[in-house]
Amino acid sequence: MNGLYGIVPAVFVLGLLFLSVRVIPEYERGVVFFLGRFQTIKGPGLVFVVPIIQQVTKVDLRVITMDVPSQDVISRDNVTVRVNAVVYFRVVDPQRAIINVENYYMATSQLAQTTLRSVLGRHELDEMLAERDKLNSDIQEILDEQTAEWGIKVTNVEIKQVELDESMVRAISRQAEAERERRAKVINAEGELQASKTLLEAAVVMAKNPQALQLRYLQTVRDMASSNSSTILFPLPIELFKTFIQRPDKDDDVNA
Repeated sequence: MNGLYGIVPAVFVLGLLFLSVRVIPEYERGVVFFLGRFQTIKGPGLVFVVPIIQQVTKVDLRVITMDVPSQDVISRDNVTVRVNAVVYFRVVDPQRAIINVENYYMATSQLAQTTLRSVLGRHELDEMLAERDKLNSDIQEILDEQTAEWGIKVTNVEIKQVELDESMVRAISRQAEAERERRAKVINAEGELQASKTLLEAAVVMAKNPQALQLRYLQTVRDMASSNSSTILFPLPIELFKTFIQRPDKDDDVNA
């Protein structure tokens, strides 16, 4: 009997010691409450707490990847799109993350959804598609500022996908095609303008140098001879025809 009375206290002490020991990993911290009041932050490693009197709530300090569900967003130019994103954040102050907000993960998720709709709603569709890095930075800055009170640090925000309905996709395709045609016409017109200026300069040079015109004639004859055309053109200097042009005038003078 005496031995039994000695075993019971030993078992009680061992059980109390087992309940008092906590092992906190390197990536976690323990927020300790003493009779419901915040006392301290412990860890990592082996931690001793007094059962019933002290309570420990563990907080993960690693970066958390949170997927933001698809949100319906109306852009500034009244285009409805569905946008989803991913948010990377971590706890930097375990005390605030446990005391200042009931569930920091849920609170950050809801705030990310509303902020995503608010920021994208202030931009046009073209900006959503072309300036995604700037939008990511704006959303990250707003989230980081508002979650600082909860001991949260938002490290990055990435917009994953911007979905459009089929009618809007067809409209954008038509707009892109029209833009390509416009650019082609502008380039063609610029080419014609440059060609006309070059031809004008060449005409001025040939007018000042008749030998250049003769060389151009010979080049044209060679090009025609190398082709499959059956017509051959022999250009002659205009000076050869001056005698025939002026002879009738001389005959008139003699008759007169």
